[in-house]
Amino acid sequence: MYPSTSRISTHDHADGAPVPGDAYVQSFARGIAVMRSFGAQYPRQTMSQVAQRTGLTRAGARRILLTLQQLGYVRCDGRWFELTAKVLDLGFAYLSSLDLWHLAEPLMQEFSREVGESCSAATLDGHDIVYVLRVASHKIMSLNLGVGSRLPAWCSSMGRVLLAGLGDDEVARLLAQARPLARTPRTVHQPDALLEIVRTVRQQGWALVDEELEEGLISLAVPIRARDGRVLAAINVSGQARRTPRAVMLEAMLPRLRHTAGAIEQLLASRSGPGA
Repeated sequence: MYPSTSRISTHDHADGAPVPGDAYVQSFARGIAVMRSFGAQYPRQTMSQVAQRTGLTRAGARRILLTLQQLGYVRCDGRWFELTAKVLDLGFAYLSSLDLWHLAEPLMQEFSREVGESCSAATLDGHDIVYVLRVASHKIMSLNLGVGSRLPAWCSSMGRVLLAGLGDDEVARLLAQARPLARTPRTVHQPDALLEIVRTVRQQGWALVDEELEEGLISLAVPIRARDGRVLAAINVSGQARRTPRAVMLEAMLPRLRHTAGAIEQLLASRSGPGA
C-alpha cells in the first residue's frame, strides 16, 4: 500500500462547501477526485488505493474507474489503473481557449522581429502537437501552418519538449501509438532512440530538430511551465538550416527564446492569481 497521505476530498462539508442538488452533481465531483488522485507520485494505483486516497468506498471507486476506462481516460493493466493521454484533451481545451495567447502574441512578435525567424507555440494532444499561436516571418515549410495545425510530436522540436514533460512510460505508449516513420533521411524514428532523445531534452530543457521533420528546416523549442513546474506548452523558433545552422540557434537564439518563454510564464502566473 502507499504511505499515508492526504485524501482528495469527495465529501460535502458544513463550512459552505457544495452539497448535492441542482447546482452540484456529486458523482461528477467524485469522478474528478478520482482523476486527481493520480499524479507524479501516484501514476499507477489499485482500486483499493484509489478508494483510500479519495475517501470513496471500494465499490464506488470501482464504478468510477470503470466508467473512466470506458470513456478512454483510464486504462487497466491487471489490478493497476493509470490515466491515459486522453486526459490531455481536457487541458488542451482549457489552454486553447485562454486569452493568454492573445496577450503572449506581442512577446512572440517582438522575439520574431529580433531574430528574423518564425516563432510558434503549441500544446500536446495525444501523439501530436497542436499549434495555438504562430508568428511567421517568412515561409520556410511546404506545409501551411496556423492555429489548429497538427504535427507529429516525436519529430518536432515543440513535440519533444512537450513529451519531455511526461513520464517515460507515457512517452513510450505515445510513441507506440504514433508508429514513427522516417520523414527525411535524417529523421530519428526508432522508439528506443526517441525515448533517449526525450530524456536528454528533459534534462537540458530544450530540443533542437535539424532537418528531421522536413528537409531544410531547423527548429529549436523550450517549455512554457506553470508555477508548479508542469509543462503547459512549448514555444519554438524555426528557420532554414543553411541560413540558421545549429550553432547559431543555440548560441544566439536559445537565450532569447528562453527569455520570451519566461515572460509568457510570468504573464500566466499573473493571471492565475496567488496560490495558482
